[in-house]
Amino acid sequence: MHCDIAIIGAGPSGLCLARALADSGLAVTLIERQSEEAIANPAFDGREIALTHTSRALLQQLDIWDRLPGEDVALLRDAQVFNGPSAFALQIQARHAGSDHLGHLVANRAIRQAAWDSVQAKGTTTLRAGTRLRHLRQHSGGVELALDDSSTLECSLLVAADSRFSETRRLLGIGAQMKDFGKSMLVCRMQHDADHQQVAWEWFGYGQTLALLPLNGRQSSVVVTLPPRDIERLQQMSPEEFAIEMEQRFDGRLGCMELVSERHVYPLVGAYASHLTAHRSALIGDAAVGMHPVTAHGFNFGLGSVQRLSTLLLDAKQRNRDIGSIALLNRYERQQRLATWPLYQATNLLVDCYTNDRLPMRLLRGAALRTAQQLRPLKRGIARHLTAGA
Repeated sequence: MHCDIAIIGAGPSGLCLARALADSGLAVTLIERQSEEAIANPAFDGREIALTHTSRALLQQLDIWDRLPGEDVALLRDAQVFNGPSAFALQIQARHAGSDHLGHLVANRAIRQAAWDSVQAKGTTTLRAGTRLRHLRQHSGGVELALDDSSTLECSLLVAADSRFSETRRLLGIGAQMKDFGKSMLVCRMQHDADHQQVAWEWFGYGQTLALLPLNGRQSSVVVTLPPRDIERLQQMSPEEFAIEMEQRFDGRLGCMELVSERHVYPLVGAYASHLTAHRSALIGDAAVGMHPVTAHGFNFGLGSVQRLSTLLLDAKQRNRDIGSIALLNRYERQQRLATWPLYQATNLLVDCYTNDRLPMRLLRGAALRTAQQLRPLKRGIARHLTAGA
């Protein structure tokens, strides 16, 4: 069996790339270990994705945005950053970027389903569900894939889109700079009395990090970052006990709170691949760059990789050039690294600074937020970056 492009991973990035190439005339095969049913009807996983204006435009272009249910899309108007117990917050307002909102919050499950529906509507992508890549062999003309259902597939270009812990990346011999933050992240949806006014919170408390992502109505996605043993305790609480605990952790600023979804836990690990390409192979999405969620750029980076790679592939196809050439892949790597490496490093530095609870650092970071609040050009730059994406 042969195809032009094999994409490993039918997550949001893999599906978006398949959709971006749907009208190209290239034969695309999507390989996913989950069943087709799980891809078509993804389960709620607790994650809400902050989409920039640029990302929304790309999803509209791919016929994905208009397929999102209205109840799964919430306006993200502004953001604010707290430090410790202080009520003072650094205000990041959309008007600083010349807009009336920073972006939108969309359930990860909804993006996956809409992307799958868009791919299916085109009907040009071959799906190999319920199977996984076991071995690969690179040769001058392409890559031979051995799947665990005993079949083989030959492709001209292999694309890894199978998470920040990518097995495909390892099979390609590509290492990654992994940063284990030593914490776990619990995410869930909660109802609360106070009106969030569509403003996101990032709260660097002492010994914990809290985030509030405003959904529709008086409901939010709550993100709690703590050491794994503490997260395990929260996960085992009854819904009523958990709600009381969250009210206390948020210092009562949201009034009474009620758990309205399942709780999901994820290890907090960042990843940046040492190379974003190999012989007739490329990495996209989290397989290339897995961000700490504090700057909410993870999936925006993924969509950026989809846009850059698909643009190069469509141009090569139109010019009747080799879609797996060294020149094309080198160009993709340069573009993606330039767009992501500076913010990846800055994000890790920010997290290290704002989760250091020693007294001198507490004072320093509090002073930094107050200084930043007075620097309008800085806030304008942050707001523009948040709305534009990468």
